[in-house]
Amino acid sequence: MKGKKDKMERNNKKRLLAFIPYLALTALAVLGIINIKWLINVLAGLWNILSPLVIGCAMAYVLNLIMRKLEKLYFPKSEKRIVQATKRPVCLVLSLLLVFILLGLVIGLIVPEIVNIFVVMGETLPVYGEKIRKLLMEYDSQLPVVGDYIEEYLQNGGIDWNTILAKAVEFAKNGVGGLLTSTISVVASVVGGVVNFFIGLIFAIYILYNKEKLASQMSRLMKSYMKPENSARLTYFCSTADKCFSSFIVGQCTEAVILGVLCALGMAILRIPYASTIGTLIGATALIPIVGAYIGAIVGALMILVVDPIKALWFVIFLVILQQVEGNVIYPKVVGSSIGLPGMWVLAAVTVGGGLGGIPGMLFGVPAAATVYKLLQNDVRRRERAAAEEDHEAEEAPQAENNTENEQSDSHSDSHSDNSSVTRQKSLAMV
Repeated sequence: MKGKKDKMERNNKKRLLAFIPYLALTALAVLGIINIKWLINVLAGLWNILSPLVIGCAMAYVLNLIMRKLEKLYFPKSEKRIVQATKRPVCLVLSLLLVFILLGLVIGLIVPEIVNIFVVMGETLPVYGEKIRKLLMEYDSQLPVVGDYIEEYLQNGGIDWNTILAKAVEFAKNGVGGLLTSTISVVASVVGGVVNFFIGLIFAIYILYNKEKLASQMSRLMKSYMKPENSARLTYFCSTADKCFSSFIVGQCTEAVILGVLCALGMAILRIPYASTIGTLIGATALIPIVGAYIGAIVGALMILVVDPIKALWFVIFLVILQQVEGNVIYPKVVGSSIGLPGMWVLAAVTVGGGLGGIPGMLFGVPAAATVYKLLQNDVRRRERAAAEEDHEAEEAPQAENNTENEQSDSHSDSHSDNSSVTRQKSLAMV
């Protein structure tokens, strides 16, 4: 009796200990909601500290996709020590070089042309302003009443020039300090971004060079501090997320290259200027799902508008048609099929991700949504299979009982017939 009581007390203690983490998380959530501003400041501070490492992990993940392909191509059948020893550093260096070369080509094609466009716009805008002024003068000569009214309005104090001048002087006084502060803030932000980039790059190189060792250490930690079922769940989650993110990145890059090439070829056929530059720009911005190509289209249309407004109109029409083909044919086949996420949820993921995190949110919102969608899909299928198996077992149970009853009745009748035959044999023997 005493042993049973001790066992119940131990079970109650285990339940209480298991409930404590959930209680602590609930308390933290309530405190976070009450002190939401403080929590936001804390998270912002943590992000400022951890952002180089997060950037490094993201860079390592993307570079690893290229590295894995190169490692498969690097003397795959060779077992020599020199090959095995040099595989990792050589493939790592080649991956970095490949990425930097691609970025250099994109920047080298796009940035000079955009700068040139701004120069041309600066030269052409005064010309357009002069044309507008002459047009207004012709309009004034044709309708002198309007011109007289405007002149009278200006002379009679329709505009208080003294007030405007005073406000301009005040803005100049206060604006110098604000401009200086803004300039310092922008410079500090740029320098901080560059420093974070290089720290992240170094961290990514360390991760890629020791990825097997890090994976082994993570596995040992999970086995040491987690229950086997929880470790299996976390491994399953990470595996699913890895498949969704890698498929999305590969599919999105493939789709961007296809769209950029088609855009450049179409513009070359239609003899629209800046075909290669705008094609590269469209391909680069197409890395952002759904809305990226339109961003590139706006910049491209402005570039062509400076040269030829008619061709700019043709470019807009061509790109609208190309976007329809891309959205309905290329994207579902290349990206949609790879991540298994319907188009409606892709749009929702881009919208929510963009609202939460801007352009990075748009980029990572789709694979994150695909991961959640895949996990839910697999769980629903598992539950449906379990329910179907239970229904099948429930249907088979009465049949089994009937079969058992029939077998029992048959055995009973057989035994009865055997007994009657034995009785008959005994009676004959007595006669």
